[in-house]
Formats: sequence, structure tokens, C-alpha cells
Amino acid sequence: MRRIRLSAAAETDIIEILENSEREFGRAARERYDKLLRAALRDLAESATRPGSVARPELGDDIRSWHLRLSRKRAKLDGRAVRRPRHLLLYTLIGDNAVGIMRVLHDAMELHRHLDAGMSFPSND
Repeated sequence: MRRIRLSAAAETDIIEILENSEREFGRAARERYDKLLRAALRDLAESATRPGSVARPELGDDIRSWHLRLSRKRAKLDGRAVRRPRHLLLYTLIGDNAVGIMRVLHDAMELHRHLDAGMSFPSND
């Protein structure tokens, strides 16, 4: 299993997504989306090139995406899942043992506008 490393931008994305989810849909919705995000990260840690992940050469070398809807079935909370997840993880592989999550973005965004070529990933050591 690979380690997950979040860029500072990805950490901020997650905080904003969860805060917005609670503000718009309530505490229970926030908890379901949090569980969905965790499931998606776990899915990538287990197999970063699993079926459904997409190579994104138009965004840069070695960038892939994973839509949260692909983790929906593994993220039920009290028997309920997020109905229509709209975010995806943009990530890259870091060596043989880590997945670098670059951003967590809404699927309607122009993704290339939200990537920083100089993005770094803190060490989890």
C-alpha cells in the first residue's frame, strides 16, 4: 500500500469542500462527504492506477485523476452514500511508495487553471 501525501492546496481544498458541504447541506452531509474523501484516498493508496483512474497528459506529465463517484459504494455512512459526488482527485505517483494528491477539484472546473507546476508534497516521515 502506498502512502498518501497531500499538497497544501489539496489540504485547503478538502477543508473548503467539507465546510461548504456542511453549510449547504448540513452536518450529516459533511460527514458522508468526509467518509467519501477518505475512501477515495484509501482506494488510491491501495491501487493508484486502478480501473477508473485516468491518465491526464493534458495537465502534465504523470498526472492522473480519480473521480469520487468511483469510491461511493465503499463510503456509506449509516447505510447512506453521497448521491452525486462532484469532485475529483488530481494526483501523481511519487516513487514506488507514495501518491501525491495535488488538488481536490469540482469536476466542472477548468482543471489546468488550478495546477501549480511547482507543487510540493510534505514528507510523512
